[in-house]
Amino acid sequence: MGTAAHDITAAIAAERRELAALFGDLDPERWEAPSLCAGWRVREVVAHMSMGFRHSTPAVLWELAKAGGSINRMADRLARRDAAAHPDERLAAFLSEHAHHPWKPPVGGFETALAHDVVHGLDVTVALGLDRRVPEDRLSVVLCTVGPRTSRFFGADLDGVRLHADDLDWTYGTGAPLHGTAQDLLLVAYGRRLPPGLLTGEVCHRFVAG
Repeated sequence: MGTAAHDITAAIAAERRELAALFGDLDPERWEAPSLCAGWRVREVVAHMSMGFRHSTPAVLWELAKAGGSINRMADRLARRDAAAHPDERLAAFLSEHAHHPWKPPVGGFETALAHDVVHGLDVTVALGLDRRVPEDRLSVVLCTVGPRTSRFFGADLDGVRLHADDLDWTYGTGAPLHGTAQDLLLVAYGRRLPPGLLTGEVCHRFVAG
Protein backbone atom coordinates (compact mmCIF):
# COMPACT_ATOMS: atom_id res chain seq x y z
CA MET A 1 0.00 0.00 0.00
CA GLY A 2 1.43 3.38 -1.00
CA THR A 3 1.90 6.26 1.40
CA ALA A 4 -1.16 8.16 0.13
CA ALA A 5 -3.42 5.11 0.44
CA HIS A 6 -2.03 4.41 3.91
CA ASP A 7 -2.78 7.98 4.97
CA ILE A 8 -6.37 7.69 3.76
CA THR A 9 -6.98 4.35 5.47
CA ALA A 10 -5.58 5.83 8.68
CA ALA A 11 -7.99 8.76 8.27
CA ILE A 12 -10.88 6.33 7.72
CA ALA A 13 -10.01 4.43 10.90
CA ALA A 14 -9.76 7.65 12.91
CA GLU A 15 -13.09 8.93 11.58
CA ARG A 16 -14.85 5.67 12.44
CA ARG A 17 -13.44 5.57 15.95
CA GLU A 18 -14.36 9.19 16.65
CA LEU A 19 -17.87 8.75 15.32
CA ALA A 20 -18.32 5.51 17.27
CA ALA A 21 -17.40 7.35 20.48
CA LEU A 22 -19.76 10.22 19.63
CA PHE A 23 -22.66 7.89 18.78
CA GLY A 24 -22.02 5.83 21.88
CA ASP A 25 -22.59 8.90 24.05
CA LEU A 26 -25.93 9.84 22.47
CA ASP A 27 -29.00 9.76 24.67
CA PRO A 28 -31.63 7.18 23.62
CA GLU A 29 -34.03 9.82 22.33
CA ARG A 30 -31.39 11.18 19.97
CA TRP A 31 -31.11 7.80 18.29
CA GLU A 32 -34.77 8.21 17.34
CA ALA A 33 -34.33 11.75 15.98
CA PRO A 34 -34.51 12.39 12.22
CA SER A 35 -31.23 12.68 10.34
CA LEU A 36 -30.45 14.59 7.16
CA CYS A 37 -31.08 11.38 5.19
CA ALA A 38 -34.72 11.63 4.17
CA GLY A 39 -36.81 9.03 5.99
CA TRP A 40 -34.01 7.79 8.23
CA ARG A 41 -33.58 8.33 11.92
CA VAL A 42 -30.12 8.53 13.43
CA ARG A 43 -30.19 4.79 14.07
CA GLU A 44 -30.83 3.93 10.41
CA VAL A 45 -27.90 6.10 9.35
CA VAL A 46 -25.55 4.49 11.86
CA ALA A 47 -26.76 1.01 10.88
CA HIS A 48 -26.16 1.83 7.22
CA MET A 49 -22.63 3.05 7.90
CA SER A 50 -21.49 -0.45 8.90
CA MET A 51 -23.51 -2.36 6.30
CA GLY A 52 -20.45 -3.11 4.17
CA PHE A 53 -18.60 -4.60 7.13
CA ARG A 54 -21.34 -6.91 8.29
CA HIS A 55 -22.84 -8.24 5.06
CA SER A 56 -20.88 -10.29 2.56
CA THR A 57 -20.76 -9.28 -1.10
CA PRO A 58 -23.00 -12.20 -2.16
CA ALA A 59 -25.54 -11.24 0.52
CA VAL A 60 -25.56 -7.62 -0.64
CA LEU A 61 -25.95 -8.68 -4.28
CA TRP A 62 -28.88 -10.91 -3.28
CA GLU A 63 -30.50 -8.00 -1.46
CA LEU A 64 -29.87 -5.82 -4.51
CA ALA A 65 -31.59 -8.36 -6.74
CA LYS A 66 -34.59 -8.46 -4.38
CA ALA A 67 -34.72 -4.67 -4.59
CA GLY A 68 -35.00 -4.83 -8.38
CA GLY A 69 -31.49 -3.52 -8.85
CA SER A 70 -32.15 -0.31 -6.91
CA ILE A 71 -29.23 0.53 -4.64
CA ASN A 72 -31.37 3.00 -2.71
CA ARG A 73 -34.14 0.48 -2.03
CA MET A 74 -31.64 -2.16 -1.02
CA ALA A 75 -29.80 0.21 1.33
CA ASP A 76 -33.07 1.39 2.87
CA ARG A 77 -34.29 -2.15 3.50
CA LEU A 78 -31.03 -3.25 5.13
CA ALA A 79 -30.71 -0.07 7.22
CA ARG A 80 -34.22 -0.44 8.62
CA ARG A 81 -33.76 -4.14 9.28
CA ASP A 82 -30.40 -3.72 10.99
CA ALA A 83 -31.52 -0.67 12.97
CA ALA A 84 -34.32 -2.75 14.45
CA ALA A 85 -32.12 -5.80 15.07
CA HIS A 86 -29.29 -4.19 17.08
CA PRO A 87 -29.27 -1.99 20.21
CA ASP A 88 -27.75 1.48 20.11
CA GLU A 89 -24.43 0.52 21.66
CA ARG A 90 -23.86 -2.27 19.14
CA LEU A 91 -24.64 -0.03 16.19
CA ALA A 92 -22.02 2.42 17.45
CA ALA A 93 -19.51 -0.32 18.27
CA PHE A 94 -19.66 -1.79 14.77
CA LEU A 95 -17.75 1.29 13.55
CA SER A 96 -14.92 1.09 16.06
CA GLU A 97 -14.65 -2.69 15.79
CA HIS A 98 -14.28 -2.38 12.02
CA ALA A 99 -12.19 0.79 11.97
CA HIS A 100 -9.62 -0.82 9.66
CA HIS A 101 -12.07 -2.76 7.51
CA PRO A 102 -11.03 -2.36 3.84
CA TRP A 103 -14.59 -1.89 2.56
CA LYS A 104 -15.02 0.50 -0.36
CA PRO A 105 -18.21 1.52 -2.19
CA PRO A 106 -18.86 -0.27 -5.51
CA VAL A 107 -17.64 2.79 -7.42
CA GLY A 108 -14.61 4.62 -6.09
CA GLY A 109 -11.61 3.96 -3.89
CA PHE A 110 -10.64 4.71 -0.33
CA GLU A 111 -11.40 8.40 -0.87
CA THR A 112 -15.00 7.45 -1.52
CA ALA A 113 -15.01 5.20 1.55
CA LEU A 114 -13.85 8.14 3.65
CA ALA A 115 -16.55 10.30 2.05
CA HIS A 116 -19.15 7.69 3.01
CA ASP A 117 -18.13 7.90 6.67
CA VAL A 118 -17.72 11.68 6.77
CA VAL A 119 -20.99 12.53 5.01
CA HIS A 120 -23.08 10.10 7.04
CA GLY A 121 -21.43 11.32 10.22
CA LEU A 122 -22.51 14.84 9.27
CA ASP A 123 -26.00 13.53 8.49
CA VAL A 124 -26.21 12.82 12.20
CA THR A 125 -24.24 15.63 13.83
CA VAL A 126 -25.70 18.46 11.74
CA ALA A 127 -29.25 17.17 12.17
CA LEU A 128 -28.73 16.98 15.94
CA GLY A 129 -27.07 20.40 16.11
CA LEU A 130 -23.78 18.98 17.40
CA ASP A 131 -20.76 21.16 16.74
CA ARG A 132 -18.39 18.51 15.41
CA ARG A 133 -15.83 19.74 12.90
CA VAL A 134 -14.38 17.18 10.54
CA PRO A 135 -10.57 17.48 10.65
CA GLU A 136 -9.34 19.55 7.73
CA ASP A 137 -7.07 16.87 6.29
CA ARG A 138 -9.98 14.43 6.02
CA LEU A 139 -12.38 17.06 4.75
CA SER A 140 -9.95 18.11 2.03
CA VAL A 141 -9.81 14.54 0.72
CA VAL A 142 -13.59 14.24 0.67
CA LEU A 143 -14.11 17.59 -1.04
CA CYS A 144 -12.10 16.19 -3.95
CA THR A 145 -14.84 13.60 -4.50
CA VAL A 146 -17.38 16.31 -5.35
CA GLY A 147 -18.21 16.33 -9.05
CA PRO A 148 -20.97 15.84 -11.61
CA ARG A 149 -21.24 12.11 -10.87
CA THR A 150 -21.73 12.81 -7.17
CA SER A 151 -24.42 15.37 -7.91
CA ARG A 152 -26.29 13.05 -10.25
CA PHE A 153 -26.19 10.07 -7.92
CA PHE A 154 -27.38 12.01 -4.89
CA GLY A 155 -29.81 14.28 -6.72
CA ALA A 156 -28.04 17.56 -5.95
CA ASP A 157 -29.27 20.30 -8.27
CA LEU A 158 -26.24 22.57 -8.49
CA ASP A 159 -27.01 24.12 -11.88
CA GLY A 160 -26.16 27.81 -11.79
CA VAL A 161 -24.69 27.58 -8.29
CA ARG A 162 -21.15 28.16 -7.07
CA LEU A 163 -20.36 26.58 -3.71
CA HIS A 164 -18.01 28.91 -1.81
CA ALA A 165 -16.52 27.76 1.49
CA ASP A 166 -16.03 30.50 4.07
CA ASP A 167 -13.54 28.54 6.17
CA LEU A 168 -11.39 26.83 3.51
CA ASP A 169 -10.01 27.84 0.13
CA TRP A 170 -12.55 25.75 -1.80
CA THR A 171 -15.15 26.47 -4.43
CA TYR A 172 -17.11 24.31 -6.81
CA GLY A 173 -19.34 25.16 -9.76
CA THR A 174 -20.29 28.39 -11.46
CA GLY A 175 -23.15 30.79 -10.93
CA ALA A 176 -24.80 32.40 -7.92
CA PRO A 177 -22.60 31.97 -4.83
CA LEU A 178 -23.78 29.78 -1.98
CA HIS A 179 -21.74 30.37 1.17
CA GLY A 180 -21.23 28.14 4.19
CA THR A 181 -18.61 26.07 5.92
CA ALA A 182 -16.87 23.54 3.71
CA GLN A 183 -18.48 20.62 5.51
CA ASP A 184 -21.95 22.11 5.17
CA LEU A 185 -21.38 22.70 1.46
CA LEU A 186 -20.16 19.13 1.17
CA LEU A 187 -23.58 18.03 2.38
CA VAL A 188 -25.23 20.24 -0.24
CA ALA A 189 -23.08 18.62 -2.93
CA TYR A 190 -24.23 15.23 -1.66
CA GLY A 191 -27.89 16.18 -2.05
CA ARG A 192 -28.76 17.08 1.53
CA ARG A 193 -31.05 19.87 2.66
CA LEU A 194 -29.68 21.65 5.70
CA PRO A 195 -31.29 23.24 8.76
CA PRO A 196 -31.93 26.98 8.47
CA GLY A 197 -29.13 29.38 9.34
CA LEU A 198 -26.15 27.42 8.00
CA LEU A 199 -26.05 28.76 4.44
CA THR A 200 -26.11 32.25 2.95
CA GLY A 201 -26.69 33.55 -0.56
CA GLU A 202 -29.63 34.34 -2.78
CA VAL A 203 -30.06 30.67 -3.73
CA CYS A 204 -29.78 29.24 -0.20
CA HIS A 205 -33.55 28.61 -0.02
CA ARG A 206 -33.05 25.80 -2.55
CA PHE A 207 -30.91 23.87 -0.09
CA VAL A 208 -32.67 24.43 3.23
CA ALA A 209 -34.98 21.87 4.80
CA GLY A 210 -38.62 22.70 5.37
